[in-house]
Amino acid sequence: MASFEMNDLKKIGLGLTGFGIFFSFLGIIFFFDKGFLAMGNILFISGVALTIGLKSTMQFFMKRQNFKGTISFGVGFFFLVIGWPIIGMVLEAYGFIVLFSGFWPTLAVFLQRIPIVGWLFQQRYIRSLKEVRSEAILFCIQHVSN
Repeated sequence: MASFEMNDLKKIGLGLTGFGIFFSFLGIIFFFDKGFLAMGNILFISGVALTIGLKSTMQFFMKRQNFKGTISFGVGFFFLVIGWPIIGMVLEAYGFIVLFSGFWPTLAVFLQRIPIVGWLFQQRYIRSLKEVRSEAILFCIQHVSN
């Protein structure tokens, strides 16, 4: 179980990933500022690479079933850098959803185990909303991947 140990590189990777998400959020808040968005993307990708390793990152992005997401994310980043941040973010969002759609159930289980957030997810109205939303997301992913 050595792969689940938290060494210094993984801690730095998680920090970079968090800062990448934060800078992307700032870029959206500041009306799609391309500097913040580009910095957020660079930090996010480098954080993922440090967290899971360079070889695993390359294998993840180069999987045959992840080509749509990888290409969409790359083209979106290109549009973002050349100065079309809204088109770039739309393409990147699509690529992000396609790439990381397999992690949503794991994230949901993780969020349910957080004390206050987990209690909120157990409420009747949130559960029914979550089920409807999950069915809609699965429907969209199945039709997009075909």
